[in-house]
Amino acid sequence: MTHDHDLVLRPTAAQTQAALNPPPGRTGGDLVVETLAGLGATTVFGLPGQHALGMFDALRRSDLAYVGLRVENNAGFAADAYGRVTGEAAPLLLSTGPGALTSLAALQEAAAASAPVLAISSQVPRAGLGGGRHGYLHELPDQQASFRGVVKSVHTVRTPSQIPSAIAGAWESALTAPHGPVWVEIPQDVLLAATDLPVVTAVDAAPHDLPPRPELTAVAADLLARAERPAIIAGGGVVRADASGKLRQLAERLDAPVVTTFGGKGAFPWNHPLSLQSWLEDRHTTDFLEDADVLLVVGSGLGELSSNYHTFAPRGRVIQIEADLGKLESNHSALGIHADARLALSALLETLTEKRQDATAAERVRTVLGLVRERIDAQDLALEQRVLAAVREALPDRSPSFWDMTILAYWAWSAFDARRPNTMHSAQGAGGLGYAFPAAIGAAVADPTQPVLAVSGDGGALYSIAELATARQHDLNVTWLIVDDGGYGILREYMTDTFGQATATELTRPDYVALAESFGVPGVRTTADTLADDLAKALAAPGPSVVVLPALLRMFAPTHLG
Repeated sequence: MTHDHDLVLRPTAAQTQAALNPPPGRTGGDLVVETLAGLGATTVFGLPGQHALGMFDALRRSDLAYVGLRVENNAGFAADAYGRVTGEAAPLLLSTGPGALTSLAALQEAAAASAPVLAISSQVPRAGLGGGRHGYLHELPDQQASFRGVVKSVHTVRTPSQIPSAIAGAWESALTAPHGPVWVEIPQDVLLAATDLPVVTAVDAAPHDLPPRPELTAVAADLLARAERPAIIAGGGVVRADASGKLRQLAERLDAPVVTTFGGKGAFPWNHPLSLQSWLEDRHTTDFLEDADVLLVVGSGLGELSSNYHTFAPRGRVIQIEADLGKLESNHSALGIHADARLALSALLETLTEKRQDATAAERVRTVLGLVRERIDAQDLALEQRVLAAVREALPDRSPSFWDMTILAYWAWSAFDARRPNTMHSAQGAGGLGYAFPAAIGAAVADPTQPVLAVSGDGGALYSIAELATARQHDLNVTWLIVDDGGYGILREYMTDTFGQATATELTRPDYVALAESFGVPGVRTTADTLADDLAKALAAPGPSVVVLPALLRMFAPTHLG
């Protein structure tokens, strides 16, 4: 009897001949780039450094496209966006010590947002590891320790022969649900070592599926079938699993209203009769969700933002589908189903074959949205709504947008219609500044056919100015909208509201239009009245551009306190 696992693929005569006669002049760095190509990578991001030069020299002998950014953290943000847009693991090549550590904030965002980033870092030579010879440039006592609490998995290499398996294992980890960043480190002398190992060709590192347990989906289906007031919260896991179509089918079968989290923007059609949109920072929405007798949470951990700052207290049964085991029932007791969102929704659809009828569902949704609108209209926020509407008008439906931690982004989380899944991304996972523009660069590399929008405040923009050179060097179709309010606007509001005055929030900043033009990037200063036209023209023009909007925007009043 022959079992599948007993079958061995034998090399052809040509393959054997090629393996026995590898080309001369190869190093451990070649094994890195050969393995990446064998896994299906086509593009790598990064920034060279002394210990990593073996990898970068090998790029010269490969077909991989290299996109070099000016700061390692920005290279990490670009890789993060490339992974979000493509669903592929994005290789990020880094040097030892300071170069590696500078990427940490980007890797934290990738971890929080479940973005598949494959970071490969150099390390000091083997003689300096494990308490050996000290005093190497860039040396850390335990470089891995700086990353273990951030990335999904850590993989070590100590000989050239370990390189293909270590990178393949990291690739598989990055792409197994939940996606996330992974870390591989390779000593300098291993990267530079000559090798006569065969050229790495196709590498098998298929990610594992994460199906739901059938007894749990049976219970979940029964609860939903018998529910009188079901509701659904759809998070980023729905987008990452490409499950928005399944979500819509289930919502319509159940006549269940749907709220998308800030990370799940676009997972459900904004103007669908069952869409409660994304007004999670609104007590009317929170009250509605608390009133559900069965609440289905898909691909969300119900963290701080998704729970209206932990004020959400559901009274009915909660069913939570979550690929990240650490987020399963971490904030609320539930029927926890550890599974990929697409596989779990498919299982529910197979079980829930009859359509539930609720003629009041769409009317209840309209009532809640009406109350939200009344609350916003009662505040003097016409400028903010006009600016956000201008952005939506100018941005093509298929174009991705990337938002920094700035007041306009906070508005967009709640009020922006993403129109399509996987087109609106922000740094709300970890909440660091400087995400938008380098992330937009990564998205423009992933799909050069679509213009990409980045939105920053003037404070966050200062983190990323160097990448104007990257955008110009690669002639990328990225438009950067900078809302200039003279400082850290959201912190100014927080401090003024809390302490009566703000401290350390005001900034001296450059003339962003002149600065952009000094990089050879067209810039324009706009107003709220001309923003839609100026932004549309910039997005339509090939190559990078900058649009600066001087404006003091305000947040809508919080409603999580009462």
